[in-house]
Amino acid sequence: MTDKTAKKALSLATRCIHVGAAPDPLTGAVIRPRYSTSTFAQQSPGVPLGDWDYARAGNPTRDAVEELLASLELAHYGLVFASGLAAIDAIIRGLLQRDDKIVMCDDVYGGTARLLRNHHKDHAVTMIDMNNVDSLKSHFKTHPDCRMVWLESPTNPLLKEIDIQRVSDISHQYNAIVVVDNTFASPVHQQPLQLGADVVIHSTSKYLGGHSDLIGGAIMVNEEMLFEPLNKQQFEVGAIMSPENCELLQRSIKTLPIRMREHQKNAVFIAEKLAAHRAVQRVNYPGYSGMIAFWLHGGFADVDRFLQNLSLITLAESLGGVESLINHPDRMTHASVPLAQKKAHGIGENLLRLSVGIEDKIDLWGDIKSALDRVV
Repeated sequence: MTDKTAKKALSLATRCIHVGAAPDPLTGAVIRPRYSTSTFAQQSPGVPLGDWDYARAGNPTRDAVEELLASLELAHYGLVFASGLAAIDAIIRGLLQRDDKIVMCDDVYGGTARLLRNHHKDHAVTMIDMNNVDSLKSHFKTHPDCRMVWLESPTNPLLKEIDIQRVSDISHQYNAIVVVDNTFASPVHQQPLQLGADVVIHSTSKYLGGHSDLIGGAIMVNEEMLFEPLNKQQFEVGAIMSPENCELLQRSIKTLPIRMREHQKNAVFIAEKLAAHRAVQRVNYPGYSGMIAFWLHGGFADVDRFLQNLSLITLAESLGGVESLINHPDRMTHASVPLAQKKAHGIGENLLRLSVGIEDKIDLWGDIKSALDRVV
């Protein structure tokens, strides 16, 4: 059994702390130093002293966090990027040929749809409800040449859950690559490669980073034929994660299972309280993680009154930090989504997306209830 295989046999909580984190062999430091160098000395032209020659191609700090990220998704390979969108762009450019078609779930992060709409116009994108497996089957019957299936589960911002295994089984009958954005669930609650997906992507700015202090993206795959073109995109385009952010990310992942447990505990409590409040029309909560979607009775005026009366919870984009954040998708994360599409999929003026942090749940509900009471 190889060292990597042995580490993958460990529990997730143990892997979060130990993979890619052996003490520094030179000094014995329990926490390895960060390698911020841009280049590495060579003993002769083209023959580096160690395993690295230029930091865009590789760096010991980046190698460590990529090994760790791969282990979280039980993948053979991990790659990190400067942002989640940089990782998405690498997938599209690295794994598709010109004019290849994409089918995507109808509820995704607004930035994903905007990137495809504005920068990958040569790839026709069809959005469907992937909870309806018959819709996916029908799509492939009319578009058997569709090369990529893209989904989030839970989706953003409506928190719909999609059966990744069924989608993968159907898609592979047509040789389509299945990409799953696992940002909302995190590897603690879901490991898409184990359910048949081919590529997993994360915005590491969210739960993996967990402290709202870094921007990054990650891709995990098992197949070398997928890894090689993605690795080439990382090297040749250069949208890499900095050593500083790699170090922050590796530090943060050490507490990921503990944080996710507290996020979930608080979110279950808050979701139940929201569902019972007279100012709330509807609540979507998948039962795990810390993300809640809820709809107020009323429109913009009521939403703004509610948001202005929150004092503990911060109105901001992003999610997954230890602090609670609230977002109005219609005017924030999904503002770039065409109006007709937003209306068709329920992203209306009364929808709010809450990222429940790990503060005391009584304090959080007190803040929310006080603001809701002023809406009614």
